[in-house]
Amino acid sequence: MKASVVLSLLGYLVVPSGAYILGRCTVAKKLHDGGLDYFEGYSLENWVCLAYFESKFNPMAIYENTREGYTGFGLFQMRGSDWCGDHGRNRCHMSCSALLNPNLEKTIKCAKTIVKGKEGMGAWPTWSRYCQYSDTLARWLDGCKL
Repeated sequence: MKASVVLSLLGYLVVPSGAYILGRCTVAKKLHDGGLDYFEGYSLENWVCLAYFESKFNPMAIYENTREGYTGFGLFQMRGSDWCGDHGRNRCHMSCSALLNPNLEKTIKCAKTIVKGKEGMGAWPTWSRYCQYSDTLARWLDGCKL
């Protein structure tokens, strides 16, 4: 009985083999190296916070929001209808699959395009909700060597 309960619990803790989750400090380093620290005035802590709340640091994440009718891609869950793909506006001038790469090069390039817009990081409602007014942003870089 105990063994089956333990095995069941372990099943919930194991990350599916298709998932590719980056560590918090790895994300911070890649975003820092990509030039996002204080890009358009937003600190690196804001970017790491956004990445966590959008994808839980999964650069391969794809989220279909059927309620609002869009699909989000990658670390920052960029909307396919606006920022990437063959259909829609494609303001980042790239395929959505290019945003699903753990090296984050295309993701960072597209994020810079988005944040240069009139809404800045407010283009991500998740940032406005969880990061913008947070008084604990520094925790996102705790222990990270950049």
